[in-house]
Amino acid sequence: MFSKATIKERRQYYREEWDPKDLPEFIATDIKKREFGFDHNGRGPNDRYKVFRGTESLRKFLRYKAPFAAYISVAFYNNPRRREDWLKAEYIFDVDAKDIPIRSCQCNGVCETCLGEALEIVNNLIDTLSGDLGLKNIHLIYSGRGYHIRILDEEMMTANSELRSAVLKYAAGAEVPKSQFMNSEVSSQSFNFEHFTIPVGYQKIFTQKVKFNIQHLVGNEKIDGINPKLMKDILTSRHHLDNDNWGLFKKDIGPRRYRNLVEAMARVNLATIDAKVSIDLKRILRLPSSLHSKVSMKCMEVKNRETFDPFDKAVPKFVYERKGV
Repeated sequence: MFSKATIKERRQYYREEWDPKDLPEFIATDIKKREFGFDHNGRGPNDRYKVFRGTESLRKFLRYKAPFAAYISVAFYNNPRRREDWLKAEYIFDVDAKDIPIRSCQCNGVCETCLGEALEIVNNLIDTLSGDLGLKNIHLIYSGRGYHIRILDEEMMTANSELRSAVLKYAAGAEVPKSQFMNSEVSSQSFNFEHFTIPVGYQKIFTQKVKFNIQHLVGNEKIDGINPKLMKDILTSRHHLDNDNWGLFKKDIGPRRYRNLVEAMARVNLATIDAKVSIDLKRILRLPSSLHSKVSMKCMEVKNRETFDPFDKAVPKFVYERKGV
């Protein structure tokens, strides 16, 4: 299923299956203020600074070119053809299944297991972004090999790189809490970044993410700060976390090695997300509705996070027409 799409299959997809109606509304609206980029030969998006007046002109281009990959800017410009007069940019969380540092499967690409774990990660991120930070205009896109969280709340669309980085670290659990012991208590204090309030209910978020990581360890991961002996002891003692008994878990691990563990997990949490994408104000991302030709899957908006199955919703028709598929 994950083999590379041929030029014939790409043409079939864009001529028979692609529909402007599959573009998310947040993409179709103000499409003239976005920059488009294309990869025509599988070597990267070298055809940049494209602009379309509307979805019909985009449809004609895709039918004619059948690109290997299609991209759209997260930024809005008054002059997108030159990327000039920047207005604002979506805030992005990019989770690629093949790059997740801790995953239950050991596949070389993507499979049902790692895509399922990637979806669990982004669901937790969205819950934090909406529940803790109050963000509302959140869209989830299946990218073909993972997920993009695309946020269009004005507070984040106009935010600078410093604020984007602070929100990233909070939502990802990328810093060890100041408290010596992780717990589930939520502080009522808050930090204020350019009139956008970020609560400090951080111990609970960090603890949940560390628990998720530990429960998904296979044992052969190479994680900076965790040597083979510590890894073995983590696997032996992690049953305590089934009942959230962190005290017994920490006792088994030992205070010094426990500190090494949580510091390593903070680095893992950050590595789970492509941080460069989150702080980049001029990034281009795969165009929702386009074809990810490397794996022959559709990049598409996820309407229902609870029921979405990429192997049901995101497989192009031409894949089923391959020999015996």
